[in-house]
Amino acid sequence: MTTTFNENAFSGLLHAGTHGTFMRLPAIQADAKKLMETKVSAAFLGFPWDAMCISRTGTNYGPRAIREASDQFSFYNASTGMDLNEHYRFADCGDVPVVPGSAVTTMDRAQAMVSEILKSGAMPVTVGGDHSITIACVRAFAKVYKKPGLVLVDTHFDTALDVGGETLSHCCPITRAVDAGFDPKRIAIVGTGGWMNPKSELAYIKKQGITLFTIEDIWSQGPKAIAKKAAAVASKGADGVYVTYDIDAIDAAYAPGTGVPTPGGMSSREALTMAYELGRMGIAGFDLVEVSPSWDHDGITSRLAVRLILEALAGNANAKK
Repeated sequence: MTTTFNENAFSGLLHAGTHGTFMRLPAIQADAKKLMETKVSAAFLGFPWDAMCISRTGTNYGPRAIREASDQFSFYNASTGMDLNEHYRFADCGDVPVVPGSAVTTMDRAQAMVSEILKSGAMPVTVGGDHSITIACVRAFAKVYKKPGLVLVDTHFDTALDVGGETLSHCCPITRAVDAGFDPKRIAIVGTGGWMNPKSELAYIKKQGITLFTIEDIWSQGPKAIAKKAAAVASKGADGVYVTYDIDAIDAAYAPGTGVPTPGGMSSREALTMAYELGRMGIAGFDLVEVSPSWDHDGITSRLAVRLILEALAGNANAKK
């Protein structure tokens, strides 16, 4: 079924922009039939939404900045010999037509588009936007995969029940994933900072039995080891694993362009290793969130975001499936 919306100046184009695709890919509508006809196996989707952000805004321009930054990259890695075009058939499905002021309608629209991508058999690669965009993605994912696993890479727990009664906040994607059907025993949270999270969210993690790996764990054991441990948790008995990667898990020296820049987060090298190793477990869905270009310096955060996406795809291409 084709998901269509009437477009005008107020339909989200002010946030999304109207030109360019990720990595100069062909633009194909988020329609299962069309994606299957063109044999797309990985589909990019922009979600230009930051209305649920409780901190600095601007992530609604994240997809636009990341697409622009992607012009400097190719799908071939001359260091490793990896050519992603040999493993995937890519397309860019455009942007979710957000409705400013209506989180419920926007999430419903996004879920419908991600569902079309999943229905086609392609892997959705969604670019935000604040972290609430993951809610729509995991809701769609849980309807396709009956035993889903989940890895969150983030400096924050993101396990709030609500924020002032608002359940679609960017503080809530993990709790909404559990509500959608993700078994907490197949959820791993990676890279969190102790000074930037509340007791109540930690209590939820402990009560639900979610596995937590802190930034200190990465410092002491290394990103590769922690990624493998997180992958083991999320993939055990799972029929599909989803990875959501928040750019604020990375130290503010490398990723200043975000709502909550993190002192003491992962280095860019650690973050890239993490993305690649998580991809190696075999993933069926991925999103990258919280790039806020208005706070960036010379586009360094959006450029890092592009490489994180490519590393995750490369890891997945090398997964033992």
